Amino acid sequence: MTQPEEQPHVVVRDRRRVDPETGQVRQAPADEHAEASSAEAPAGATEPESGGKHAAPESTESTGTLGSPEEASAVSVDPSVELKAQLDERTADLQRLTAEYANYRKRVERDRELVITTAKAQVAGELLGVLDDIERAGAHGDLTGAFKAVADKLVGALHGTGLEPFGHEGEEFDPSVHEAVQHGTSPDVSGPTVTAVLRRGYRFGERVLRPALVAVTDHEPSAAQPVDEAADKPVEEQQQD
Repeated sequence: MTQPEEQPHVVVRDRRRVDPETGQVRQAPADEHAEASSAEAPAGATEPESGGKHAAPESTESTGTLGSPEEASAVSVDPSVELKAQLDERTADLQRLTAEYANYRKRVERDRELVITTAKAQVAGELLGVLDDIERAGAHGDLTGAFKAVADKLVGALHGTGLEPFGHEGEEFDPSVHEAVQHGTSPDVSGPTVTAVLRRGYRFGERVLRPALVAVTDHEPSAAQPVDEAADKPVEEQQQD
């Protein structure tokens, strides 16, 4: 006797969200949530995130990356500190350039003044012979009239530029600015003294353009007076006599 074939068990589920009898929204069963999650998951992603094949290497790489001291220090650098360091560097560069420019200006100004002074001294030196002629003409009484007016203007202009005469009678002899061409002695002076000026000397600032030709007189002690010999003898010798 043959057994009847077993009929497949058919399960009918009512998936309607709204209950037709009450009209209220039904709550989705838990098994439907599980089926929906499994259906939405992509193929091959059945393993959980924590237990995936590449979970451990990724965790190791991330830990090693964040744990390196170089990158950790780079992450901890404050942007304001780096900005302040750059500002200090630029400030130091600006101060150095300012000091170099100030020194350059001083050097240029000093060189310019030296060139001007040298040029003036050279022109004045070329006119020293003219000043000698004017001085000799005045000593002989020939410096009169219009010639005297022109001579006075010329002398005043040269003195205004910095030309200074030296070498006068009664001055103390100075070998650095005086050139002695005559020499004598006299008890009237206390030391080497200029007693005659044969040619005037001139200087321009601190530069001597021409020394003065002078006659020098040294001090000469006066003749010794005779001394009483009796006054020089000791008192005992005088009593014996």
